[in-house]
Amino acid sequence: MAYDDPRLAADAIGRRASLPADDWASRPGDPVPVVPAAVESGTDVPATRGRNRGARAIREVVETLLLALVIFLGVRLVVLNFRVDGLSMSPNLHDGEMLLVNRNAYARFSFNDVLNLLPGEDRPDGRILWEFAPPERGDIVVFEPPLNDPDKPYIKRVIALPGETVTFRGGEVYVDGKQLDEPYIEDGITRCDRGDECELTPAEGEVVVLGDNRDNSADSRSFGTVDVDAIVGKAWFGYWPVEDIGLVPHEDYPDMPERPGDSGQ
Repeated sequence: MAYDDPRLAADAIGRRASLPADDWASRPGDPVPVVPAAVESGTDVPATRGRNRGARAIREVVETLLLALVIFLGVRLVVLNFRVDGLSMSPNLHDGEMLLVNRNAYARFSFNDVLNLLPGEDRPDGRILWEFAPPERGDIVVFEPPLNDPDKPYIKRVIALPGETVTFRGGEVYVDGKQLDEPYIEDGITRCDRGDECELTPAEGEVVVLGDNRDNSADSRSFGTVDVDAIVGKAWFGYWPVEDIGLVPHEDYPDMPERPGDSGQ
């Protein structure tokens, strides 16, 4: 007869061990207990099961932590956190607002970088393949500081693309002689620090950027054009404070041409 409970099996063994040997033989009807291996060897079954459960729990915790680390590193390769510092982009972005910046938005591949590995004369920049799209007018971008402030990236809006001429005149912005409609700026006045009328023409691989708060923004009017290589990424999603959660709006300019050319492609 088998006993599922090790304690019952042990009891049975004890009772039979206390009987004379003849009594064992004289009781053919009395079932002989089948002793579980765990009882025979003296193993504590509940303790073993507890240790196994503990090992499984530790393994699951370690696996969860490793998975979380892989996901975190993967996300960091695609986006980064950025905190808006100051009022240069108000009223559209607020001081202290937290954003996710798509650092791969302007990823590109240069065929000449590969060709320059071959012997011979180095080829200039060009023949660029954009993985998604080059910077567009209306994009809000984060870029390395053009001034002596290495720990503080800037955030501004792209206003002009390579080859376009931007003119600041009479408080308005003109691109290739056409006034830019900017309903998103608060006061509608754009002054130039270099006089009543000044202009900028970004070269290939450069853009002109302006803050939305034109009276409180250091931008291309003061430091000139921005190299596309200096752009860290495109502002994508606001996640704090709660009332600002959502996609960072992209402005369209239906009256302006899409691009003046291939923008260095």
